[in-house]
Amino acid sequence: MFPLGSVLFPGMPLTLHVFEPRYRALIAACVDAAEHGGAPEFGVVLIERGTEVGGGDQRFGLGTVARLTQVAELPDGRYATMAVGTRRVAVRSWLAEDPYPLAEVDEVADAHFDTGLDGPLLERAEDQVRRCLALKHELGEPAFPVEVELDEDPATAAWQLAAIAPVSELDQVGLLGSPSCTELLGQLHDLAAEEATVLAFRLGSG
Repeated sequence: MFPLGSVLFPGMPLTLHVFEPRYRALIAACVDAAEHGGAPEFGVVLIERGTEVGGGDQRFGLGTVARLTQVAELPDGRYATMAVGTRRVAVRSWLAEDPYPLAEVDEVADAHFDTGLDGPLLERAEDQVRRCLALKHELGEPAFPVEVELDEDPATAAWQLAAIAPVSELDQVGLLGSPSCTELLGQLHDLAAEEATVLAFRLGSG
């Protein structure tokens, strides 16, 4: 397990600069697994309290499996890695922290996308999210590009929208736990619409 200060969604990339000894050991174990026919994967969960460095943090119990796609070991033993979120997991219990954080997890069922029901919801949610991004840029605040492209697969696109929406990490954890694309897109639309209202007010009031 790799606790982070951000939420990883299925279908989203994850770039890591790994320098702590425990996480260097985790990446080395993933590389070894791949060399022996296993999956170079680890779980990512959001830190609820604490920091990414040093341990002693408290973590949310819902996360996403990340699959390594690129690994470069640097001369001093650090790693530069790229991974992608694949599927959701729920932590059943946390285990020992040695040599790196470990947990027993259960896989969370995929959120099925119903083209007839969820297609219009995806369009509405996308409109609101892109409106938020445009307003963020008008305010001079960091945000994903308004024209960012989404995956052709609608279920993946729904997760990507959740990832780029300018909402809080706590809201993102709630979105990650959505049991269906219908609920995910409904929540995302409402959150983005509320955020857009606030951003528009800020913009209008100078």
